[in-house]
Amino acid sequence: MCSEIWPESEGRRHARVEERYDDLLAISTAVLLVEAVVGVIAYYVWQETLETPVRAYSAMGLVLAVVAAPFLLMVAVVALVALSGVLVLPSMVGAAWCGRRFSGREVWWWVPATAGAVAAVAVLAGVLRWEVGPWTALAGWGAVTAGLAVPALVARRMLLPGRPRLSARAMLGRVALGGTLAVVTAWAAAGAALYAGVGYEPPRVSAELLAGVWSDGAGGSLTLAAGGSATAERVETFGDENGTDRCSGTGTWTYVPGDDPWAQEVVVAVEGCELVPWSVYGTVERPKLFVLVGDPDAGDFRVLRRGGPRG
Repeated sequence: MCSEIWPESEGRRHARVEERYDDLLAISTAVLLVEAVVGVIAYYVWQETLETPVRAYSAMGLVLAVVAAPFLLMVAVVALVALSGVLVLPSMVGAAWCGRRFSGREVWWWVPATAGAVAAVAVLAGVLRWEVGPWTALAGWGAVTAGLAVPALVARRMLLPGRPRLSARAMLGRVALGGTLAVVTAWAAAGAALYAGVGYEPPRVSAELLAGVWSDGAGGSLTLAAGGSATAERVETFGDENGTDRCSGTGTWTYVPGDDPWAQEVVVAVEGCELVPWSVYGTVERPKLFVLVGDPDAGDFRVLRRGGPRG
């Protein structure tokens, strides 16, 4: 692992990189593509763990994803080729230079070290732009470092002396085999994690838990009394296709358990108000009521949070 990559003169070293540049670029891009697929799977699982008023997927969304997949793949490949040429391969060459300059030989661990330095600059720029927290920044730094170091290490194999010379085709075959194994493993792990219940699910509530005062944070409130009566104070209604309105009055409410936690509803009937059923999300300690507005795929919703003691 500590062998030199280019024992020749400095000029010959650069010549060898230029000679195999296209091969190195193809290998790096292929590895980045595998990382991207695994990253998408990990991102999907992470999205499933977040508290959300709607499921992380919909039938229409899946259909659109399948239709758009070829176009997205082409865009991804172009972007990954650019990333390889701008960051990955320069990191590999920079790691070789650092090894020769500071340790007298080009050892493999200079690759993740150089990638970590590049990632630190990128993450610092992100922190200054979006003001993320320290743990988020640290996680981002680790992800970017790994994302740059792995393809650089794989591409580096094509330049190691004392090893059989590999063609780009042979190396791509290895990447395809290892990448397929990595993607299948990530997919299986994601399925097992979701089956084990790591994904978010709304809390199972009851009429007793829901009784109380709920506020929309904009001057509207809904009081659900334990006896089944309801009082609305400037609560938004969404029955008018031209927009929303505010409604006040008294009426009744009913909790509908539904077949699963996602199907729970609070049906409120107030005279003169077109109130659609409210659904449940949040946690058992802090339940929330919400209603989708407009196109379900648009993700526009209104939320009621408990704003007073239980009735």
